[in-house]
Amino acid sequence: MRIIGGTLKGKKLIAPSNLPARPTTDFAREALFNILKHKINLSGMHALDLFGGLGGISFELVSRGVKTLIYVDIHPGCVAFVKQSAKHFNTENIIPVKANVWNYLKKTKQKFDFIFADPPYDLAQIEQLPNAVFEADCLSEGAIFVLEHGERVDFSLHPRFTEHRKYGAVHFSFFQ
Repeated sequence: MRIIGGTLKGKKLIAPSNLPARPTTDFAREALFNILKHKINLSGMHALDLFGGLGGISFELVSRGVKTLIYVDIHPGCVAFVKQSAKHFNTENIIPVKANVWNYLKKTKQKFDFIFADPPYDLAQIEQLPNAVFEADCLSEGAIFVLEHGERVDFSLHPRFTEHRKYGAVHFSFFQ
């Protein structure tokens, strides 16, 4: 997996094959960041990456100027990989947190300008994730929340839903 833009452009994240993650494709990541550059200025923002996996989105955000990035994942191997990669790329902007996302959202007191979540597509409670984010009151005024998901769910009726984009099997739902 390569970083496709910003100061870390071209750097590769080479994860061990034994980690339980499904990275967002380069095609979908590039499309997402093309959309975001017309919506928000990532430079100096505080961002949150939920179900961070191998950290592709986290490193993409930091590469594009995010000031601080909280990366949350429950798998210790994924968290260790992101810590190791951040050290390798000499970036201190990523703060890896090993935690259950649902518990993290209940406890956090921080506000974020951008939140991205990429849960397992077959996660039983995926439909409840937007409500959990909004109930946590962790979005700054005007912030954007993007949820990556498969085709089996449709968030278009959610009151905070703004748009949906599809890139192959990858779906992004946007909320504000």
